[in-house]
Amino acid sequence: MTKLTTNHPSGSPCWVDIGVPDLRQAIDFYTALFGWEINEGPAETGGYSMCLVDGSPVAALSPNRDPDIATYWWNVYFATDDPDATVKLIGDNGGTVVMPPMDIMGQGRMALAKDPSGAQFGLWQGQAHTGAHIVGEPDSLCWTELTTPDSAASRAFYATVLERPVEDMGVPGFDYATIKVGEDGAAGIWGVPGEAARWTVYFAVDDADGAVARATAAGGSVVREAQDSPYGRFAIVADPFGAALAVMRLPEAP
Repeated sequence: MTKLTTNHPSGSPCWVDIGVPDLRQAIDFYTALFGWEINEGPAETGGYSMCLVDGSPVAALSPNRDPDIATYWWNVYFATDDPDATVKLIGDNGGTVVMPPMDIMGQGRMALAKDPSGAQFGLWQGQAHTGAHIVGEPDSLCWTELTTPDSAASRAFYATVLERPVEDMGVPGFDYATIKVGEDGAAGIWGVPGEAARWTVYFAVDDADGAVARATAAGGSVVREAQDSPYGRFAIVADPFGAALAVMRLPEAP
């Protein structure tokens, strides 16, 4: 297992978190699903609680007690070397700033934004907290994917804002592109006409069917049954608050 202890490359997904109405219920669900160890945050951090694999942070759960919030989702944060400059690019290219760049107690500098189609995402410049220390391993982040009704606009937006190339997969009849960081795909953009724009977070698991069973037993629900794909067997489940996430067994390395 390789652990990342420095900042992720700019333009790549580096962290995920979720705000929930009941932190205790969320902890019970996600520990049942992934076996995470939870380092519950103190009051001065608003209860922001780190989810750990082998002692290393992979995600976070946080209380969200806003009575006007009825929808919950996993947030994906993209690494940036300069949040202020990235936020300017967002505004200049049709996006909306939800939360301007702010310093987080020496941990890093963050911002929240929405792309032109309304999908929310975050920015993170790591300081003491560099993001997820484990990715692509069981019970950690392995992929993020934007579903969008306007893939052409989304491709152009993220290529400009993240300052990374966006390349079409070249599969006839499949409107899919990847945001490239170096030679690797870092995130996907899937064009689906009529669908609401949203980012979906994928977590690697040892057994997708087993993960579905654990999710439902812990109070979650099935959004999409487990199915095979060229990239692994995956399913989409929802937690007890309706927040969707994907679980995927990655193919064995050759």
